[in-house]
Amino acid sequence: MVEQGVPQDIEYDAHDADAVHVLAVREDGVPLGTGRLLTGEAAAARTGGDPAVGSLGRLAVARRARGLGVGAALVRAIEDAARSRGLTAVDLHAQTHALGFYERLGYEVYGPEFPDAGIPHRSMRRTL
Repeated sequence: MVEQGVPQDIEYDAHDADAVHVLAVREDGVPLGTGRLLTGEAAAARTGGDPAVGSLGRLAVARRARGLGVGAALVRAIEDAARSRGLTAVDLHAQTHALGFYERLGYEVYGPEFPDAGIPHRSMRRTL
């Protein structure tokens, strides 16, 4: 929120309580990154209504941990959580500067660019 200037009142939402949250930590317990998976109605509202598609979001990696594979590990953990819940795909809204990161992980862009919290995004999906 701080780094990208996203207001706290739009970062947290009613879906946090039911979401699957993942957290990457160093051996000494210091957090390195986080992300979440929405399922059910919360995901369907973001993914075009398909109940078999989860929604990956709120992926963030601390500056000190970027380039170390933390983000990819978090995405894979979210995908594993989606598979374990019987989902067939994961959808996400990627900031446009991060498209290459997600493409390297097998996600494909679809639809037009749109703003979210004043930041340009594109929709992406990966079949599991």
